[in-house]
Amino acid sequence: MANAVLYDYFRSSASYRVRIALNLKGVEYEQRSINLASGAQKDSAFRRLNPQGLVPMLEIDGHRLTQSLAIIVYLDQKFPEPPLMPADLADSAHVRALAMAVACDIHPLNNLRVLKYLRGPLGISEEAKDEWYRHWVTEGLAALEEMARPHAGAFLFGDAPTIADICLVPQLYNARRFSVPLTDYPTLRRADETASAHAAFAAAHPDRQEQ
Repeated sequence: MANAVLYDYFRSSASYRVRIALNLKGVEYEQRSINLASGAQKDSAFRRLNPQGLVPMLEIDGHRLTQSLAIIVYLDQKFPEPPLMPADLADSAHVRALAMAVACDIHPLNNLRVLKYLRGPLGISEEAKDEWYRHWVTEGLAALEEMARPHAGAFLFGDAPTIADICLVPQLYNARRFSVPLTDYPTLRRADETASAHAAFAAAHPDRQEQ
């Protein structure tokens, strides 16, 4: 398997996704922590590597890959087993939509830089910031529950992990950190429980990373 270097942060949900994918594919990797809380992502040396100043970034096969979904697709195409997308085109589009509902609709409104901007330049209170977070997560998870239910099994789609589960598990981890009630999402909770018991997901959990 390829050697790789992952620039990440233990609580970054996008980094969490890539750690899961690397583990599922059995790719060995070195971790280099970029402390988002202290602003290390703004360091000029890191910006030269990744102009967006975001994590994750994966160095693999002589490439510097950014954006978690792009990295996961690369890994899935380079290392076909186990597949992270269904073979059927319609099923693949469905799974991709589930993943993007998290990665493109829920997560961007609630990532660290947005929350810091709300608290800092906009002067929003801690309580209002947390309410912002809970509102968008609740709205997004409610839709995801309905989207996933018709084709869900033990996981969000069928009985094997896909890119949808890779996106779901970090999002629910963060939702719990902000005390978002999850009672109304039995399909999501079942998939999260199944995935979290999987060794590849468990090893990627923030509590098992260097901070």
